[in-house]
Amino acid sequence: MGTAFPDGFAWGTATAAHQIEGGNTNNDWWRWEHTAGSGVAEPSGDACDSWRRWREDVALVAELGLDNYRFSLEWSRIEPEPGEWSTAALDHYRRICEALLENEIEPVVTFHHFTTPTWLADRDGWEDPEVSERFANYCEVAAAALSGFMRRACTLNEPNVVATMGWVMGMFPPGKSDPGLARRVTENLVAAHRAGVEAIRSAASGVPVGLTLSMTDYQPLTGGEERTDKIRATHEDVFLHATDGDDFVGVQTYSRMRIGPDGWAGPQPGVVVLPMGYEYWPAALEACLRRAWVETGGLIPLWVTENGIGTDDDNQRRAFVRSALKGVLGAIADGVDVRGYTYWSLLDNFEWAFGYGPKFGLARVDRSTFARVLKPSAKWLATMVEANALD
Repeated sequence: MGTAFPDGFAWGTATAAHQIEGGNTNNDWWRWEHTAGSGVAEPSGDACDSWRRWREDVALVAELGLDNYRFSLEWSRIEPEPGEWSTAALDHYRRICEALLENEIEPVVTFHHFTTPTWLADRDGWEDPEVSERFANYCEVAAAALSGFMRRACTLNEPNVVATMGWVMGMFPPGKSDPGLARRVTENLVAAHRAGVEAIRSAASGVPVGLTLSMTDYQPLTGGEERTDKIRATHEDVFLHATDGDDFVGVQTYSRMRIGPDGWAGPQPGVVVLPMGYEYWPAALEACLRRAWVETGGLIPLWVTENGIGTDDDNQRRAFVRSALKGVLGAIADGVDVRGYTYWSLLDNFEWAFGYGPKFGLARVDRSTFARVLKPSAKWLATMVEANALD
């Protein structure tokens, strides 16, 4: 196995609207952050002030020599009330796309990244049997506004996390613990993805459309094989099998989980545990790429749409990314069609229930001035991007 990536291999970084824009007061997450007992470490507030400073973000992506930038639209800004569309918000996101293209950076647009307008949440959100139709309407309007500017479209970001964290674990809005409702939500999310694909294709012909999925390297311990199969089936496979006919599948991986007869067995003694509570395990990316390739029949190209590490140790970040990329090369060498790698995240940002504690960014952000400063690991990554090979 060599150290060079295939010609045309794409390099990018990613963000999400609620995590960087600031002031997204009209969605379910803003309300959740301000709900007593939600468990959220701190509210998002101004985030990284990227609603105003997005040009600085584009400049950072350009400085790193990346050829694509994955960012998300904030549904609650575009459709603040049902059927009421904000031209100003759509123009805002179009200007971001235009600026990226001017810098030879492909805009990769995610239509839903965890946040849902409060008006929809008040109508039962993803439990609502009509939610897939509402999502498709939004996708059609937004895609029409960005047609000719976006270069790839992602319908839903990690729908399995939305269902599990919101309706089983109770850590995301609406904070429920009801497996029966979670199954209904999963069905609605699958339907929303399929409806979203068709809506985007009809409004923005020729733009590749796919799903991004949170995948974990589930490793069964003795006696945990059956439990592992069930977790994979309900958490990953139901969505992987819903991608038939899509243009790509986005794989998003951060670590592994060891599964015993009773479920998660916790970290292995001696393995480093990161601030978000999971193991330092860069090899998870290769394992998940191989599994996604098998589960989709080897018919749909894969993109790494998120991979990274939340750490205060920038040398650890570099070691993690290098190991993960070595795994990508291993998968490619064995015939897995991996088209590109996207590092999460461009900025140190709001990490949902963890607040501003975990530091995933290639750039640190001053919490008072919002000044962005690239970390040494970012500049190291830029050298690999330029060479299209591991250092």
